[in-house]
Amino acid sequence: MKKSINRRSWIKKSFLGIGAIASMPKLVSAMDVNAAFPKSSFYEITPREDFNAPRMLARLSANENPYGPSPAVVEAIKEAVVTGNRYAHRDASDLIEMIAKKEGVSPKHIMLGPGSSDLLEKMAFVSFPSGGNIVSADPAYMSIISTARALGASWKPVKLKSDYSHDLMAMKSAIDNDTKLVYVCNPNNPTGSITASDKLRTFCSDVSTKVPVFVDEAYLEFLDDSQSHSMVDLVTKGDDVIVARTFSKIHGMAGLRIGYIVAQPERISAITDKVRSTMGLCSTSLKGAIASMSDAQFTAECKKLNTECRNYVVDKITSLGYDVIPSSTSFVLFPIAMDGMDFMKAMNESGVSIRVFSIDEKPYCRVSMGTMEEMEYFVETFEKVTA
Repeated sequence: MKKSINRRSWIKKSFLGIGAIASMPKLVSAMDVNAAFPKSSFYEITPREDFNAPRMLARLSANENPYGPSPAVVEAIKEAVVTGNRYAHRDASDLIEMIAKKEGVSPKHIMLGPGSSDLLEKMAFVSFPSGGNIVSADPAYMSIISTARALGASWKPVKLKSDYSHDLMAMKSAIDNDTKLVYVCNPNNPTGSITASDKLRTFCSDVSTKVPVFVDEAYLEFLDDSQSHSMVDLVTKGDDVIVARTFSKIHGMAGLRIGYIVAQPERISAITDKVRSTMGLCSTSLKGAIASMSDAQFTAECKKLNTECRNYVVDKITSLGYDVIPSSTSFVLFPIAMDGMDFMKAMNESGVSIRVFSIDEKPYCRVSMGTMEEMEYFVETFEKVTA
């Protein structure tokens, strides 16, 4: 795969305005009604003002694939445009068939959506019509949690363990009669950490006899032998587990918006009885996803390049004296030794977009993997900003 460009032309072709960063949503901390689970100390630090920065030279804030979509996807989308006057029900059916075969389930176990975040939010709407609580790790990806809280539910955040894996025993203990859903993001966002699949599988199998477990596997395909780490086999066994996947990450289709869940047919029906699933999808995205599923070489190359960039960044940042959380994803998270807002402002002004979180009152930088050229510029800028 060749998408290399020289530094001079790369800088001239910078591509992200600061306005997009300034509008990033804040992840607010949640007050739990149970005294045993105090409010989370995790939130996102976002700009309070427009920093009037130059356009970004390295877009490293959104966990996007810098190499995608694949050429096969681009061609499929081009061909699909001419049939844009027709509804895409057949394309949706074809994609569902492909996914069902890949996951080893029936088509009735599959629901498509415009990205996995949409499906997370839909699951929240059907799970929390009258309050209750959701149990998850802390920190966690906040989409389903924020929607649940907006609907009147409370959040029971359970701190990650010292190795940044899910504290499954504590999460199990947090479940009570008001718990409507348990949420697990594995590998986890924003930490990038992984929870051992054998331990998670035992947890999901046990807990799902009492309450549904939603396992978000958005970053699963960055793992070696990724399918062996998936919880989808529990669905085939009849467990009340919902598994989410997305084409936004390793497939490089974030802007094309498509993802899916694998779950028991009755869980799928609980959503589709209230909303029409495939009507929110366009033929271009569906055709693109079909093409991407058939292009294993492209995703394998993306995984290889991502690993090379991640190893480079970890080595460089570690050599500067920072402790980087071991990552199995397309991003890394590490604590920084300066004010989070000042850090973000300085990085933005130098043309680098990143994310900054506060965890236990300490600022952390989360940097997504771009091209090697972008990561070299990130390290160069980071050294200047933190000097």
